[in-house]
Amino acid sequence: MLIASKSQQEIDKLKAQLNQEFEMKDLGEAKKILGMEISRDRQRNKLCLTQKQYLKKVVQCFGMNENTKHVSTPLASHLKLSSQLSPKIDEEREYMAKVPYANAVGSLMYAMVCTRPDISHAVGIVSRYMHNLEKDIGKL
Repeated sequence: MLIASKSQQEIDKLKAQLNQEFEMKDLGEAKKILGMEISRDRQRNKLCLTQKQYLKKVVQCFGMNENTKHVSTPLASHLKLSSQLSPKIDEEREYMAKVPYANAVGSLMYAMVCTRPDISHAVGIVSRYMHNLEKDIGKL
Protein backbone atom coordinates (compact mmCIF):
# COMPACT_ATOMS: atom_id res chain seq x y z
CA MET A 1 0.00 0.00 0.00
CA LEU A 2 1.26 3.44 -0.82
CA ILE A 3 0.27 6.29 1.47
CA ALA A 4 0.77 9.91 0.41
CA SER A 5 -0.13 13.12 2.18
CA LYS A 6 1.17 16.63 2.74
CA SER A 7 1.01 15.93 6.47
CA GLN A 8 3.42 13.48 8.09
CA GLN A 9 1.12 13.47 11.15
CA GLU A 10 -1.79 12.22 9.02
CA ILE A 11 0.39 9.49 7.54
CA ASP A 12 1.53 8.38 11.01
CA LYS A 13 -2.07 8.42 12.29
CA LEU A 14 -3.30 6.28 9.36
CA LYS A 15 -0.41 3.84 9.78
CA ALA A 16 -1.23 3.45 13.47
CA GLN A 17 -4.90 2.77 12.70
CA LEU A 18 -4.05 0.22 10.02
CA ASN A 19 -1.46 -1.41 12.27
CA GLN A 20 -4.17 -2.04 14.89
CA GLU A 21 -6.20 -4.04 12.36
CA PHE A 22 -3.53 -5.61 10.17
CA GLU A 23 -0.02 -6.93 10.48
CA MET A 24 2.12 -4.36 8.69
CA LYS A 25 5.72 -3.70 7.80
CA ASP A 26 6.89 -0.18 6.94
CA LEU A 27 9.17 -0.30 3.89
CA GLY A 28 10.04 3.39 4.06
CA GLU A 29 9.76 5.86 1.22
CA ALA A 30 8.53 4.36 -2.03
CA LYS A 31 10.95 4.50 -4.95
CA LYS A 32 8.80 2.62 -7.45
CA ILE A 33 5.15 1.55 -7.84
CA LEU A 34 3.47 -0.31 -10.70
CA GLY A 35 6.59 0.16 -12.84
CA MET A 36 6.66 3.91 -12.27
CA GLU A 37 9.68 5.54 -10.67
CA ILE A 38 8.96 8.06 -7.93
CA SER A 39 11.18 11.09 -7.39
CA ARG A 40 10.73 13.85 -4.86
CA ASP A 41 11.89 17.44 -4.67
CA ARG A 42 11.03 18.38 -1.11
CA GLN A 43 12.26 21.98 -1.42
CA ARG A 44 9.83 22.63 -4.28
CA ASN A 45 7.10 20.34 -2.86
CA LYS A 46 7.12 18.23 -6.03
CA LEU A 47 6.46 14.56 -6.51
CA CYS A 48 7.22 13.18 -9.96
CA LEU A 49 6.29 9.88 -11.57
CA THR A 50 8.24 8.63 -14.57
CA GLN A 51 8.32 5.49 -16.66
CA LYS A 52 11.78 5.91 -18.13
CA GLN A 53 12.81 2.27 -17.62
CA TYR A 54 9.46 0.97 -18.89
CA LEU A 55 9.71 3.08 -22.06
CA LYS A 56 13.31 1.97 -22.65
CA LYS A 57 12.06 -1.64 -22.52
CA VAL A 58 9.23 -0.82 -24.94
CA VAL A 59 11.67 0.78 -27.40
CA GLN A 60 13.98 -2.23 -27.13
CA CYS A 61 11.14 -4.78 -27.37
CA PHE A 62 9.90 -3.34 -30.66
CA GLY A 63 13.31 -3.20 -32.31
CA MET A 64 14.07 0.47 -32.01
CA ASN A 65 17.28 1.78 -30.51
CA GLU A 66 18.12 4.77 -28.41
CA ASN A 67 19.71 6.45 -31.42
CA THR A 68 16.28 6.82 -33.03
CA LYS A 69 15.51 10.38 -34.07
CA HIS A 70 13.62 12.22 -31.34
CA VAL A 71 10.90 14.71 -32.18
CA SER A 72 9.21 17.30 -29.98
CA THR A 73 5.80 16.64 -31.50
CA PRO A 74 4.75 13.01 -31.09
CA LEU A 75 2.85 12.97 -34.40
CA ALA A 76 4.40 14.63 -37.41
CA SER A 77 2.05 17.07 -39.14
CA HIS A 78 2.86 15.61 -42.57
CA LEU A 79 1.75 12.11 -41.51
CA LYS A 80 -1.62 11.32 -43.01
CA LEU A 81 -3.16 7.97 -42.07
CA SER A 82 -6.27 6.57 -43.73
CA SER A 83 -8.01 3.27 -44.37
CA GLN A 84 -6.82 3.57 -47.98
CA LEU A 85 -3.39 2.48 -46.72
CA SER A 86 -4.73 -0.91 -45.60
CA PRO A 87 -3.34 -4.08 -47.24
CA LYS A 88 -4.85 -4.91 -50.59
CA ILE A 89 -3.18 -8.21 -51.37
CA ASP A 90 -2.65 -11.40 -49.35
CA GLU A 91 1.13 -10.99 -49.22
CA GLU A 92 0.75 -7.60 -47.50
CA ARG A 93 -1.86 -9.01 -45.08
CA GLU A 94 0.44 -11.90 -44.14
CA TYR A 95 3.35 -9.53 -43.53
CA MET A 96 1.27 -7.23 -41.31
CA ALA A 97 -0.11 -10.18 -39.33
CA LYS A 98 3.46 -10.69 -38.05
CA VAL A 99 3.99 -7.05 -37.00
CA PRO A 100 3.21 -6.55 -33.27
CA TYR A 101 1.56 -3.19 -33.98
CA ALA A 102 -1.30 -3.67 -31.51
CA ASN A 103 1.18 -4.64 -28.78
CA ALA A 104 3.23 -1.50 -29.41
CA VAL A 105 0.14 0.72 -29.34
CA GLY A 106 -1.05 -0.99 -26.14
CA SER A 107 2.33 -0.43 -24.49
CA LEU A 108 2.16 3.25 -25.40
CA MET A 109 -1.41 3.48 -24.08
CA TYR A 110 -0.22 2.26 -20.68
CA ALA A 111 2.47 4.95 -20.59
CA MET A 112 -0.03 7.55 -21.81
CA VAL A 113 -2.53 6.76 -19.04
CA CYS A 114 0.07 6.65 -16.26
CA THR A 115 2.64 9.37 -16.93
CA ARG A 116 2.60 10.60 -20.53
CA PRO A 117 -0.62 12.46 -21.38
CA ASP A 118 1.40 14.42 -23.96
CA ILE A 119 1.35 11.43 -26.33
CA SER A 120 -2.41 10.86 -26.10
CA HIS A 121 -3.23 12.53 -29.44
CA ALA A 122 -0.65 10.48 -31.37
CA VAL A 123 -1.60 7.23 -29.64
CA GLY A 124 -5.27 7.93 -30.33
CA ILE A 125 -4.60 8.48 -34.02
CA VAL A 126 -2.46 5.37 -34.56
CA SER A 127 -4.82 3.20 -32.48
CA ARG A 128 -7.56 3.80 -35.06
CA TYR A 129 -5.58 1.73 -37.55
CA MET A 130 -4.93 -1.44 -35.56
CA HIS A 131 -7.17 -3.49 -37.81
CA ASN A 132 -6.01 -4.48 -41.30
CA LEU A 133 -2.75 -2.51 -41.33
CA GLU A 134 -0.73 -1.64 -44.38
CA LYS A 135 2.90 -2.69 -44.53
CA ASP A 136 4.37 0.84 -44.37
CA ILE A 137 2.18 1.90 -41.40
CA GLY A 138 3.56 -0.94 -39.31
CA LYS A 139 7.04 0.54 -39.71
CA LEU A 140 6.11 3.96 -38.25
